[in-house]
Amino acid sequence: MAGGNLIAESIRVGASVEGVPLSVEKVYRVDAGDETVGQPRIWTFIPFEVPDDKAASLAVALSDALDPVGGWYCDFRTAEETFVVFAGRMFRYRRGDREARAAAEDHARSVGVPEAQIDWRE
Repeated sequence: MAGGNLIAESIRVGASVEGVPLSVEKVYRVDAGDETVGQPRIWTFIPFEVPDDKAASLAVALSDALDPVGGWYCDFRTAEETFVVFAGRMFRYRRGDREARAAAEDHARSVGVPEAQIDWRE
């Protein structure tokens, strides 16, 4: 199973993530946002799992649903791959691939992700 965290506030108003079977066992809120980039201060985290064979479909659904304003992304990983998804763009690379990770990090900076939030796990 692939797993990651989705921040509810990252979903664009009027959009949805559907058609992909997600397993969610808890939802929680944290004071983690950066209001200087347009993010709300309080975030709602949704830790999820998705079957590995549905990971690419989830990435497409997220790319269509994430808000392009506020420096939002969603990252998740299978045993072999990391997915980092932004509004209209996704990065998929073998875990540990430094060059591919650097490309995703560069894109994150270009869309306004605060440096402290460019911290996804491998």
